[in-house]
Amino acid sequence: MFKNLNAGAIGIKDLSLAETIKLAQATGYSGIDFDIQEATTLANENGIDNVKALFADADIKAGAWGPPVDWRGDGWADDLKALPEYAEVAKELGATRCATWCPPSSADVPFDDNFKFHVERYGGIAETLKPYGIRFGIEFIGPQHMRPDDQHTFIYTMEGMLELCEAIGTGNVGLLLDAYHLYTSGGKIDDLDKVTNANIVNVHINDAVDGLTMAEHQDLDRRLPMETGVIPLEGFMKKLIAIGYDGPVTVEPFSKRVNSIDDSTEAATLVMTYIDRVWDAAGL
Repeated sequence: MFKNLNAGAIGIKDLSLAETIKLAQATGYSGIDFDIQEATTLANENGIDNVKALFADADIKAGAWGPPVDWRGDGWADDLKALPEYAEVAKELGATRCATWCPPSSADVPFDDNFKFHVERYGGIAETLKPYGIRFGIEFIGPQHMRPDDQHTFIYTMEGMLELCEAIGTGNVGLLLDAYHLYTSGGKIDDLDKVTNANIVNVHINDAVDGLTMAEHQDLDRRLPMETGVIPLEGFMKKLIAIGYDGPVTVEPFSKRVNSIDDSTEAATLVMTYIDRVWDAAGL
């Protein structure tokens, strides 16, 4: 596994692909998440070899990218038709991990109908990506406030998401596994004994606010990994080591502390100090 930077997830905005790669290199990251549409535009303008060189010259890996498909909207079929162009660029870059998230409730769609909907929409993306050797990760969302009593509860646990992945049935679908969502969904570290490296496409590590009940945790208020010690990240990482997870590990803290830092190098460096704590604790 490797230390991966998602600049937007730590409040760093408006960097180009080249600038993001340069920032990752300067602050000790081994990979980056990136915008596949930007990369494709650059490939069309300058050639794919030019884009590959941006990564290779800096010794930075391609982490994960989000599918440019509005899978919840009416125009998703048109987006799906455009996806192969992006998938071809991703394949050339070695960016074999694509990921999105799954809403854990619906205002008007009951569970069974929602399940069928997501099998269809996610399945269309997965089927399109499969010939290019790209895996598709789906993130379950744990916090209880995302499942209000007046809405239909949908998938919010690791076990539920694995069932959805199996139902999609394309063989290239797995988890975007976030330690924060595992914790806030009521999951345990030992739950990772139920999965293999093949089940996990992408990993996020975050900590939780101290002193809250489980019901009080908010999706957009987290802490840097090992900042509070609420989530047992040492054990989480050791489980990943045991199953041979070999992909990117990314911080997505939605942290006001980090977002308030104007200097991108300072922000990325601060986050790296907490990633290093996790690496050291896990013996990596």
